[in-house]
Amino acid sequence: MTKVDLSVNFAGLHMKNPVTTASGTFAPRESGEFYDISRLGAVITKGVAAQPWQGNPTPRIAETYGGMLNAVGLQNPGAAEYIKKDLAYLADFDVPVIANLAGHSIDEYCAVTGMLNDTSVAMYELNISCPNVKQGGIGFGTDPKMAAEVTAAVKKAAKKPVIVKLTPNVTDITAIAKAVEDAGADAVSLINTLLGMRIDLRTKRSLLANGTGGFSGPAIKPVAIRMVYQVRRAIKLPILGLGGIMTGEDAAEFLMAGADAIAVGTGALVNPTAPVDVVEGLRAFMEREGYESIAALKAAFQG
Repeated sequence: MTKVDLSVNFAGLHMKNPVTTASGTFAPRESGEFYDISRLGAVITKGVAAQPWQGNPTPRIAETYGGMLNAVGLQNPGAAEYIKKDLAYLADFDVPVIANLAGHSIDEYCAVTGMLNDTSVAMYELNISCPNVKQGGIGFGTDPKMAAEVTAAVKKAAKKPVIVKLTPNVTDITAIAKAVEDAGADAVSLINTLLGMRIDLRTKRSLLANGTGGFSGPAIKPVAIRMVYQVRRAIKLPILGLGGIMTGEDAAEFLMAGADAIAVGTGALVNPTAPVDVVEGLRAFMEREGYESIAALKAAFQG
């Protein structure tokens, strides 16, 4: 049987394997009841802002074929509480922590960055799908110029590497990827959720109080694979791939498409041990197929 080395270097961060949690579905204490968090390559925590956010009205979540819709609205307790509770809890585990940053303006993004700079956080993941309140609610991530502006500002404020999380709700995701690369991003992650909607035929209303929400889960995987493939050929930055990963084979697809690490999100809501199951599934796949390293797996793709 092939001896497998799952370790990767992601934008300067050593990871024992390329699997991390996706922001939004990982709660340190709750997830830690199901598996040893130290078995993961890293963890990405739920979006955190400088001040507490209440989020959207309920209902916020709806099931759909092959996935789910959510309009939680990035509810979070704010950076001070995050440091006190989540970071303190995660300090007992041998795993790097990547903080997902939320903000309604460039000033808000920079404020939360400053609050986390001198903590144990290893990297930042900049969620540029937030609406820019100073620009009429337009998402930072849908316009190359705005994406570049917020990336450059956070990079200037940050003492840690910055991953920029890209939204798929654009005509050309490579234009956004190039813009944040030019603005100094250390890595990108993709994809965030697609925009979706469901209607309750009994009440004649949207199933989500917000109307629309983020569509995630296995059904979006082909879109995510395609976008990772395109972005890999457009930029040189490391890529964190996500979007419908449920198994080790799913992870292998993303890595072959050009991702350097991957994240498990919705899968953990269906199966709480999904992140570590993906680690072992990837290991088993590589042993079976004779890949000794992640680099060897990635190099095997024929295009």
